[in-house]
Amino acid sequence: MTQARSPASSATNERLAMQRGENAGLRCVALLIGQLEVGGTEKQLCLLARELRLRGVEVHVLVLSRGGPYEQTLREAGVEVHLLGFGREPSGPSMLKRNLTAFVRLVGLLRDLRPDVLHAFLHEGHMIGAVAARLARFPLVLVAGRRGLRDFEQGRGWVLALERVVTRVTDHVVANAVAVAEEARVVEGVPARKVSVIYNGLPASAFHEAEPECVDTSWPVVVCVANLRSVKGLQFLVDAAGMLLRRGRPCTVVLVGEGAERGRLEAQASALGVDVRFVGAHAETAGFLACADVVVLPSLSEGLSNAVMEAMAAGRPVVATSVGGTPELLEGRGVLVPAADPVALAEGIARLVDDPDLAASLGAAARAWAGKNLNLDVMVDEHVHLYHRLLETRRAG
Repeated sequence: MTQARSPASSATNERLAMQRGENAGLRCVALLIGQLEVGGTEKQLCLLARELRLRGVEVHVLVLSRGGPYEQTLREAGVEVHLLGFGREPSGPSMLKRNLTAFVRLVGLLRDLRPDVLHAFLHEGHMIGAVAARLARFPLVLVAGRRGLRDFEQGRGWVLALERVVTRVTDHVVANAVAVAEEARVVEGVPARKVSVIYNGLPASAFHEAEPECVDTSWPVVVCVANLRSVKGLQFLVDAAGMLLRRGRPCTVVLVGEGAERGRLEAQASALGVDVRFVGAHAETAGFLACADVVVLPSLSEGLSNAVMEAMAAGRPVVATSVGGTPELLEGRGVLVPAADPVALAEGIARLVDDPDLAASLGAAARAWAGKNLNLDVMVDEHVHLYHRLLETRRAG
């Protein structure tokens, strides 16, 4: 079995070691990702890049296709952002030429920057980054960032086979949850020695009291922060709201996010007669969390949810599906329900709305646990410690 995270005291000792100058020898880190739109992985990359920069490490963010809201945040923090120009449109001769040009640009950029570490996030970043790193033909440490389970990703056998080959030439895999690490070990066959679990981190601001957003309703407010994609299971939340309405227990659902499922969800909400507010994507969600009676995440698959983490930091009671790393966050500190089960979702929401004392106690327990285990400094320290260890191994070899 993959080992769970080390105790907080160990992380504290590592942090003290960093403060005594352990960063020496780590000159440059390149972080590779597909795009910089609003999303959990993008937020974590941004936090990591900024904190590494503050510690005196040269940081470059390499973006395969397009920038987004986090691009400006990175630039303001002094982090260089390089847009490589890969396309995402349907394939064809022109798109093939464009992507080959972008790939050559990536290889050339790696040769120019000569980073000590290339940390590639998500599936496409890992697949493209691994090949580019080897073609760059200079020694660097290649780290793959696993952020979720493959239920709704790379399901085809040939993709998995290719990923196994790429992982063999990867120095290390970082998973953001024990469940994600276990899948890498069992499904992909990654040796346990090549896998580490580093939880996502939260900045201190996530624990600050926020001014609640104004939601004009007399009903309980249920907030869900998620991209409007099928994997997030939002249709089951809308179904649950319909069940509560039919039981005479109406609620107002606030969906914070944007995506391809919006039209379908709007039609579903209209057909059921439920009050669902679509407020679009927001990089900062604290105000919406502050106005929530209950926060819900009905995902069908997750890694370690930033939305759940931020709700915990805000002290909000959470109902979420028991998938991926979510039980690691909420076991004993929230209400866990099966995936794709609107009846269980409705019962979980009603349970917390009906019992304010239970809701408050779960919210307080979640906040306390998040403060101890989801600390941004610990997350960054663990990455730096891993980078150093891998660099020392490579130099010794």
